[in-house]
Amino acid sequence: MTTNNDIKNKNESTQNSASIDLKHIKQREICAAGEGWMAEVKQGQTLRIVDTKGNQAVDTLFISCADTAERYSATDTLAQNQKLFLEKGSQLFTNKGRVIATITDDTCGRHDTLGGACSCESNTVRYAHDTYPMHSCRNNFMHTIATHPIAQKYDLTLRNVGPNINFFMNVPITPDGSLAFDDGISAPGKYVDITAHMDMIVLISNCPQLNNPCNGYNPTPIELVIYE
Repeated sequence: MTTNNDIKNKNESTQNSASIDLKHIKQREICAAGEGWMAEVKQGQTLRIVDTKGNQAVDTLFISCADTAERYSATDTLAQNQKLFLEKGSQLFTNKGRVIATITDDTCGRHDTLGGACSCESNTVRYAHDTYPMHSCRNNFMHTIATHPIAQKYDLTLRNVGPNINFFMNVPITPDGSLAFDDGISAPGKYVDITAHMDMIVLISNCPQLNNPCNGYNPTPIELVIYE
């Protein structure tokens, strides 16, 4: 079950989220380790994702509120930005070639959009058959879409799930062109700001992966702040 706790007191927030003027904050929540999260972010608003403990991968999807068939596209984003990794200033494009959001601030350095989301099936291929029952980001996406009121409001289904961004995740390209899942380059309190260019739905899996170092083999909570 997804467990998200509203943070109602400034003293409960991290240092980086507390730096935002309280009167500009529209929503602030903690997403527990290994859980899913969903919210609406209006055009002009900014979503801040805070890596509270460091070395935590955050699998993220963006979907247009106006047309849920329009969503974040990894291929369009890489082609338009002419970069393999996402960083401050990167524009995030949809499958219709429009900008859905921009990374407007980033204290981590770079983010992955090649590695995709872990699943029961990919765990068995990458690690061992007995990892199949382990929780995964694909499971989080499916559960959140099946149960969250925003997903029901927009009639979201698995058709709305596509290639995602892995914020804070370190996936370097090896000399032979393969992807490596390495230790993260983030640290406690690092954050990324994503400013919406259109009303959008944000779907997050706070990655539960235990078989590679993307979470330091120990998934931890993240903080989500929507502000104007």
